[in-house]
Amino acid sequence: MSDHASDTHTPLHIAVLTVSDTRDESTDTSGGYLVEQAKLAGHKVVAKAICVDDKYKLRAQLSQWIADGNIQIVLSTGGTGFTARDTTPEAFNPLFDRVIEGFGELFRHISYGEIGTSTVQSRAFAGFANGTAIFCMPGSTNACKTAWTGILKEQLDSRHRPCNFAPHVAPVSTND
Repeated sequence: MSDHASDTHTPLHIAVLTVSDTRDESTDTSGGYLVEQAKLAGHKVVAKAICVDDKYKLRAQLSQWIADGNIQIVLSTGGTGFTARDTTPEAFNPLFDRVIEGFGELFRHISYGEIGTSTVQSRAFAGFANGTAIFCMPGSTNACKTAWTGILKEQLDSRHRPCNFAPHVAPVSTND
């Protein structure tokens, strides 16, 4: 057995963040999709929020979640494009202790097969902060499906071999 995989499923505690100036709970199909898939995979969704495309509000929300001992994974959708309001990378990157370069690279590789060269306009990225793994993807539901089915479903499954992210996140803290 690999030291990075387990024979048993370990449910992770996940927070979902939708970055949007226009979405609310009734129109947030991307965040809704991520919540649904995380639950279907046996994880526990412990928080969900919609935050406007504002660098400092985004940074405040993420800071709160990475300081929360009950959150191990953050799935963020939106704000990764090139419009003036797309500031998720600028908001989150300064908070990262370590970047997960392969997430954005693999996302764009998979996405190329779906949308061709338009994938170069995706700034999907990921990193670790305070033992929390943060995965940021574009705001379209199709992009969230690409990230979930092509990467996250397996990489958040403690049984996936030869390795996955489950052993790399901080254990849930009951002291918060």
